[in-house]
Amino acid sequence: MDKGNFNSFAKRHKDKLDQTLQEWCEKLQAPRILKDSMFYSLNAGGKRIRPLLLFATLEAFNEETEKGLLAAAAIEMIHTYSLIHDDLPCMDDDDLRRGKPTNHKVFGDAVATLAGDALLTYGFQLLAEIPVHHADANQKIALIREFAKASGAEGMVGGQVADMEAEEKRMNLEELEYIHIHKTGKILEFSIMAGAILAKANERQMHTLSKFAYHLGLAFQIQDDILDLEGDEEIIGKPVGSDEQNHKMTYPALLSLAGAKEALSTHINQSLALLKETGLKTKLLEEITFLIAHRDH
Repeated sequence: MDKGNFNSFAKRHKDKLDQTLQEWCEKLQAPRILKDSMFYSLNAGGKRIRPLLLFATLEAFNEETEKGLLAAAAIEMIHTYSLIHDDLPCMDDDDLRRGKPTNHKVFGDAVATLAGDALLTYGFQLLAEIPVHHADANQKIALIREFAKASGAEGMVGGQVADMEAEEKRMNLEELEYIHIHKTGKILEFSIMAGAILAKANERQMHTLSKFAYHLGLAFQIQDDILDLEGDEEIIGKPVGSDEQNHKMTYPALLSLAGAKEALSTHINQSLALLKETGLKTKLLEEITFLIAHRDH
């Protein structure tokens, strides 16, 4: 696997995505402070793993990645909205995000809340604005439907509520996985499935990629939990041990640190095996899978 090719692919697509996010924020007919707040968090140095998964999925189908640009921007908007709201005093009450002051620390609670709301709704508009030569009406409807399910009560929001209810409670593995499949995994899964929808994947390919996304989403969260204990505070951009301080149940707390690392390895291996089943050109998806397993932030 040529890591140089992946790094070039990632940089090229991140640059395109960053430019698209800025352009679409600037074209909004909205108060300047709202646009500044939205772009402050969009431009806070995220890994862009979800958009890269979308682009890599299109590449696996030999499809032009340009057709995924607005869907990728929509994903980054909804992911960013969730982070802004997560950091609010009524939620996790965090002062730092990726090493920078959180949105509400810069713009105040009210503007931060509204910036999150604006990003959430704007994401759906971007899906509707995908040019017809990139997605027909049926594809757009499928994208919007799956996006709503992944981000709403059956997806990310439901997982966030379950996460809050679980604070200071002892959970079993099934309950912990429910939280992370929904809170983290559903948007990550949508990123992959959006690429498949845009590529007009067949039913078998959709099913296999959905299972791949399931294991990858759990691996992503397990590595997050491990980094909360072993990460470098300057690199991860938040205090080490913050999950424990916030009384959150994590994979290391439930399985031990060694058990969490074993579970991470299991999910990564299952992810890679499922990619082989697709019969697609999955080198970039494999590289992102390894990146998720070994990332330091």
